Amino acid sequence: MADTESHPLSPEDCLVAVMIAISASDEDMRTAELVKIQSLVNNLPVFANYDLDRMGVVSRVVLDLFGEEDGLDALFGLIRDNLPERLFETAYALACDVAAADGSLAETELRMLGEIRFELNIERLHAAAIERGARARYMTL
Repeated sequence: MADTESHPLSPEDCLVAVMIAISASDEDMRTAELVKIQSLVNNLPVFANYDLDRMGVVSRVVLDLFGEEDGLDALFGLIRDNLPERLFETAYALACDVAAADGSLAETELRMLGEIRFELNIERLHAAAIERGARARYMTL
């Protein structure tokens, strides 16, 4: 936790944290999910000025918090404190993309998506549209 105290989370860090959290939620960070996170960070305009070295720090913070009793609450507190509200839907969309990247959604990932939706106060209709878009992007033949 010392890393976040000496280096507060940037908005980009928060987006990465949400993606790491959804990937780690089923205790199996699949290669497809990690590749998707890397691809999103490398290609989306919101990450244009992001220091890629921060990804390791953010990953450690998320995984450390997952090991603590109230760690998930602490994680969402950090995200709400450091991510502008206008990017809450972006965070949810990124989480949906990472969750869908490996072609399956575990029950734990679905619960985590619900938690993200609740904690970031994503309106149900907006969430459904975001989820539908992710489903359409990751459809297979």
